[in-house]
Amino acid sequence: MSMWRRGLLVGRFQPFHLGHLHAVRYALEKVEELCILVGSADKSHQLDNPFTAGERVYMIKAAVEEANIDCKRVLIIPLPDASAHSLWVASVKANVPKFEVVFSNDPLTRRLFKEEGFTVLDIPFYERSTFSATEVRRRMISGEPWEELVPKSVARIIREVGGVDRLKQLNQRNGHTHSVN
Repeated sequence: MSMWRRGLLVGRFQPFHLGHLHAVRYALEKVEELCILVGSADKSHQLDNPFTAGERVYMIKAAVEEANIDCKRVLIIPLPDASAHSLWVASVKANVPKFEVVFSNDPLTRRLFKEEGFTVLDIPFYERSTFSATEVRRRMISGEPWEELVPKSVARIIREVGGVDRLKQLNQRNGHTHSVN
């Protein structure tokens, strides 16, 4: 039996990778229903935010289906950034169904929700050095194999939307030759 009715998993998912999938599975062991909050929904076509909110929602939905996770237990909600950290939790609460627990490893996210009285749980990192969106983007730009870091459905969507070319162009526009910082 789940400990909580509904939980919140916060991320930018730029892109959604196997570490994120591990986090979704972990959270679903503890809650009946999981709201996946796609943060920075207003940002796209930037080096650290290359994909649109719609593309990221599509990636997550496809990855959840591919992993045979019951889609009825998952809600995917895009949310733009708030103008101030102090307003962000209020914005989340206004845009997401009531939740009792938050899953996040981000120190700021954790602090903001704890200050509002929420239970905040760590997500055990899944080979963090390999499975990070920063590493996926770095590999895309440098032409290294990246597909193994994301679910197959996500790799297909990234190819469909021309994600690798988009990232390489953004990298060139920023005057970088290879590295993503």
